Amino acid sequence: MPSLRRKVSYGYYAVVALLLGLSAFVVVELRLLERRIVAGEALAEFFDATLEIRRFEKNYFLYAQWGDLNESMRYAGRARELLERNEKAFGAFVPGHLLATLRDRLPRYESLMRRYSATAPLAPERKDLEQEVRRAGKEIVTLAEEISGSERRGLQVLLARYRHGLVGAIVLLSGLAIAIGQVLAREVVRPLRSLEQALNSVAEGRYEPVAIGSRDREIVSLTNALNRMLRERELHERHLIQSEKLASLGTLLSGVAHELNNPLSNISTSAQILAEEMGSGNCELAGELVGQIGEQTDRARNIVRSLLEFSRDREFRKEPLLLRPLVEETVRFLKGQIPPGVAVEVAVPAEITLPGDRQRLQQVFLNLVKNAVEAVAPESGRVVVGARRIAAGAAPQTDAALVVHGAGLPGGDVIEIEVRDNGPGIPPEIRKKIFDPFFTTKDVGKGSGLGLFVVYEIIEEHDGGIAVESAPGGGTVFTIRLPA
Repeated sequence: MPSLRRKVSYGYYAVVALLLGLSAFVVVELRLLERRIVAGEALAEFFDATLEIRRFEKNYFLYAQWGDLNESMRYAGRARELLERNEKAFGAFVPGHLLATLRDRLPRYESLMRRYSATAPLAPERKDLEQEVRRAGKEIVTLAEEISGSERRGLQVLLARYRHGLVGAIVLLSGLAIAIGQVLAREVVRPLRSLEQALNSVAEGRYEPVAIGSRDREIVSLTNALNRMLRERELHERHLIQSEKLASLGTLLSGVAHELNNPLSNISTSAQILAEEMGSGNCELAGELVGQIGEQTDRARNIVRSLLEFSRDREFRKEPLLLRPLVEETVRFLKGQIPPGVAVEVAVPAEITLPGDRQRLQQVFLNLVKNAVEAVAPESGRVVVGARRIAAGAAPQTDAALVVHGAGLPGGDVIEIEVRDNGPGIPPEIRKKIFDPFFTTKDVGKGSGLGLFVVYEIIEEHDGGIAVESAPGGGTVFTIRLPA
């Protein structure tokens, strides 16, 4: 399996190889340039020697001093020595015929100078020898100047080639570095960017499994770890919801006990009267009492069935639900928890239906109504559960609170449900935290902090949104919008 580390290492090695190649090129070119400079210094010394030959030659012709003759001959020997010693180096940038001419002219010049110095001052041929010496010296200087010019031109060509080669190498290195960077970006950054997008989806509350199109070992390991975390998070969330449902079940049991007491009392009373009237022969009364017993038995059975449905752990399943009976049943289960001075009103139109999971929506209403009852004053509290259907064309824009506390709503009609109370309200500093798990303002042991978190999860599961409006002393309104 490929590895990100290996790809980055390969990219690093490629860049290092390119740098080493460029460095080698620079070293080779600098070495060549150094040789040319050394050769140029020798050539400059050779040219200076030829100039000194001419200078002492002129002095000798003017003043006839043996010292000038000796210096001229010494510099001629020095020039010949420099030419012989650096002939190979000079040949790299000087035409061969010039060097051959110089090799011939320097000994000839020395020979002419010796002949001139050995000729008597008044000898007829002395003047001719002087002219030959002057021509030979001038030719040597001319050749030296031509060679020096060739060297300068060759050095300029070498510097231009070096400059162009260095620029080309830098451009090539930059292009290859960019290409390597692009490859690394495609092979390394792209899967990381995809992983970042997947994490953003998780942060927004979407827990779909992450699939990154990369075979790199590190990315695959990270993806597997992230998917494992998401699965564990989903399992943990289910456990939280189940634990909250068990806590809600305890609330329901007290209400069920109260609800079962009435039909059981009616059944007991009807059975006693029926037993007393068995011998009287009053069939009409007996039939009425038997009907009451059957009616109350059905009522008790329905209460138990509702309790069992609520407590059963099953998969999420939407079905058409009449909203008003569902809310009334939930309120009926809470009767044992409602103080005598608190009024709970169900203002839901009888015809409103919506698709939803009965068990989960009942848990939503149970938590919201229970919280509202606990928030209001025991002697003058009022809780109202209302609902209305909003047509698609008249549906209000999803407000900011619904965007924060829900995934938004698809197009179509909307069922808007309100749970309103006249309690003290929720302080602004904690209003944004109420849907967080384990957040509670109740005393230790009196609340798990999961009620509103579970409400939020269930509403989101139904593709809806939930918002809260509250003002200190002005009560609280929880608004739920669900697709109709």
